[in-house]
Amino acid sequence: MSLPRDIRAFAKASRQHWGVENNVHWLLDVVFKEDQSRSREGFAAQNLAALRRLALNVLKRDSSKCSMRLKVKKAGWNNDFLYDLLGINPE
Repeated sequence: MSLPRDIRAFAKASRQHWGVENNVHWLLDVVFKEDQSRSREGFAAQNLAALRRLALNVLKRDSSKCSMRLKVKKAGWNNDFLYDLLGINPE
């Protein structure tokens, strides 16, 4: 570890790391219901987890004020919004 041997610096770094981990895991669980996934065959669980994280990153880039869950629903209902999220020009 590159931090100096200071317990306060270590504790701060550890809290920051787990804050990010808990925030991302919470979003994946609430928005995509990741904990309820039953994919266990082959590489299905790893592939779906990668796709969920990719989708989460795309949704985070959107500047609209609605919730993540609503953004997912809106992208499923409205192709124009989905194309805008993905940066695709459908024409």
